[in-house]
Amino acid sequence: MGIAINPAEIEFSAIRAQGPGGQNVNKVSCAVHARFDIGASSLPPDVKARLLDMRDARITRDGVLVLKAQQSRSLEQNKEDVLRRLQALADQAAHVPLVRRPTKPTRGAQRRRMDEKSRNGKIKALRGKVSD
Repeated sequence: MGIAINPAEIEFSAIRAQGPGGQNVNKVSCAVHARFDIGASSLPPDVKARLLDMRDARITRDGVLVLKAQQSRSLEQNKEDVLRRLQALADQAAHVPLVRRPTKPTRGAQRRRMDEKSRNGKIKALRGKVSD
């Protein structure tokens, strides 16, 4: 983990989970909504910029990342799941992509390509109809 996220910057709210679960799902709020304001966070500016540039539906127009966890029946495990996923997103944004430097093909590669093209052209020319 390259960048540590301060848990105090995350706003947790317990909600009722969706899906099957019988009576338990109707009376226990064990799912978690986590809201993380990217702009107001203590992340480095370049990481903030890369996070905001991500085309992710979970990031609102205001720059707030909203994550939901409801896999577990435990509120604490769902909080840990949200923190783990948020950390993975931050680590992904912290990775600086290498800038590709455009290169030209070598003269030998160009010659081999042209030789192959002419060879294929000769093969195709021989596919014509046979005249008597």
